[in-house]
Amino acid sequence: MDPNRIKVDGISRPKALVFAERLTEEVLGLDPEASEPLRLASRCQHICRWQVPRDTQPMGRVGYLKWRAGLKKFHADKSAEILRQVGYDDQTIARVVDLNLKKNLASDPDCQTLEDALCLVFLKYQFDEMIEKSEQEKMVRIVRKTWAKMSEAGQKAAAQLDFSEQAAAVLKDALGED
Repeated sequence: MDPNRIKVDGISRPKALVFAERLTEEVLGLDPEASEPLRLASRCQHICRWQVPRDTQPMGRVGYLKWRAGLKKFHADKSAEILRQVGYDDQTIARVVDLNLKKNLASDPDCQTLEDALCLVFLKYQFDEMIEKSEQEKMVRIVRKTWAKMSEAGQKAAAQLDFSEQAAAVLKDALGED
């Protein structure tokens, strides 16, 4: 059971589950007819994340990137294991794994939808907290990288979000928009 908790509407809930619900909501917002593997991948994207805490790798960018790469594989393996246990076929499992690993991001529309949804969850639910903890220059770089990962549809969805004053200022600096 996830030891990390997050308050949602005043109720303490498992953080990874809340993330999965939010990610699935964003996937369906971008693609209401999302395939079953895409919906499953959105639920599995951070499955059991608490089992691989950030401090398993050194602090700093190199350690962070190693941690993230390890997490991708961990989530893909864990999702395959669970999906196999509950009776999904090998083709569906392989597709979910490919989506979790972000294989063929540039050419796979489902993978891009998942990436867009991940970016939207970040911007909607994690952006303000990160702004409070980080330098302006770092946040501008993060927003530029996030924006570059998104498709035009993802960027349009992001532009419709209701940002705090602080977040809007970072976005303006990062994207050069008025």
